[in-house]
Amino acid sequence: MTQWRYNPLMSRWMLFASLFLLAALAHAATNAELKEEVRRTEIAFAKTMADRDPAAFLAFLSKETVFLSNGRATRGPQQVAEQWKGFFNGAQAPFSWEPEFVEVLDSGTLALSSGPVRDPKGNRIGTFNSIWRREGRHWKIVLDNGCPACQCNPTNK
Repeated sequence: MTQWRYNPLMSRWMLFASLFLLAALAHAATNAELKEEVRRTEIAFAKTMADRDPAAFLAFLSKETVFLSNGRATRGPQQVAEQWKGFFNGAQAPFSWEPEFVEVLDSGTLALSSGPVRDPKGNRIGTFNSIWRREGRHWKIVLDNGCPACQCNPTNK
């Protein structure tokens, strides 16, 4: 029978691993907290348009970002910034948006935000859908798609 011997190096390693695991568990955000993070991030992202700040807008885009518009995909942050630069011209933003719905995977790695897009008078002109990915400590947009407001006639079926 093998006799167990005290190994100070192994004991320190086990203590460190245990403390690391406890710290990670203590800092794990709940799904509700993650949803709130994404909601606040989406609001800050929308504020870049209101503030007329294309550089801040660019900071929210993942290196792998894809924006879909009119059946076309624009890939990469520089290309998206180029496509959107006209929206930042002028003193007033041509539209605004705000999150109405946010959902986050239990893993805390991906999130969806969706909500209304409004013209300067506050009329709903569309809906945005953004997929966010946690990259380090920040949420970045990986996919974004907007669609026009529904022109449904409630009397027609």
